[in-house]
Amino acid sequence: MAVATKSDAIPEGMEGFVVGLIGMGDMGKLYAERLSAAGWREEMYDSLVEEYSSNAVTHAAFLSMGKAWHANKQFPWELSRYVGGIENVKINTMLRIYSQKWHVYAGLAIMNPEAKKQIAQYARSVTDLYKLMLEGDLDGLRERILAAREKVFGPSFTWGSRPLVRPEVLTSFSLGTPNPDAELKPNNHLSLLATVDCWAALGIVPYEHMICSTPLFRLRLGVTEYLFADKDMLEQTLRTAVSDLTYRSDDLEFTFAARGWAECVEIGHFETYEKRFKSTQEFFQPRFEEAKIVGNQMMKKVMETETDEKP
Repeated sequence: MAVATKSDAIPEGMEGFVVGLIGMGDMGKLYAERLSAAGWREEMYDSLVEEYSSNAVTHAAFLSMGKAWHANKQFPWELSRYVGGIENVKINTMLRIYSQKWHVYAGLAIMNPEAKKQIAQYARSVTDLYKLMLEGDLDGLRERILAAREKVFGPSFTWGSRPLVRPEVLTSFSLGTPNPDAELKPNNHLSLLATVDCWAALGIVPYEHMICSTPLFRLRLGVTEYLFADKDMLEQTLRTAVSDLTYRSDDLEFTFAARGWAECVEIGHFETYEKRFKSTQEFFQPRFEEAKIVGNQMMKKVMETETDEKP
């Protein structure tokens, strides 16, 4: 809620005029910041400045995934190693983002100093973790990731004992055709490891913003939680990152992509952002309609899960 204060910029008689912003999404909070900069008093401004950019890290992750697959000319759902489990959420969320208008994400990233800081840190986290992988430093990688896990999730998850996303949500919605007889191939999940590493470096605890969360935000956070909640899966992920070269070329392109988005945002160049976004958008365009159907089904399932578990 923004309230007009006495100043030369505000017409006489409108000092107490109140503007209500409907919704607590990123765009609403962005408008709140702009109103405050224009001389309006934002009653919740201090707490909102950092909060509304909390999605910047996850946006950067999924934008970088798409850019990496685009660079490798890959439709990941056509590759067996990207079908099933966590991969379903990563692919569907990436396609959902790239099916939207570029300027929505550009504005949130470039016009928000907090988002710039987060996106820059995400690129550093990706780069640092990738270097540890290249060096084969399992101990160093494990120490860093477990420390980040402790900072973000704590000894026990703030959200309670139940997960944000049930396992069946991860396995039920795929653009590819899973082989029921084949085991899921381990992935190093560099994008998710870097997300938590970035949150830890910036002191962000995403659970603190759950009161205004959307199903998509819950899904993004939930898939990360799913990985970090399972100690055996997380250990397998770390070992895969160091010893399995299957994803190494994909991770190289992912690192380039994360750094590219960070540089674009830091410079504040909307035209470059548009070109980067639209080129990848065009690459994945043929599958947007199908992805939208699958993605909506996934969102519906997340919402049903939340409703079922409320007391």
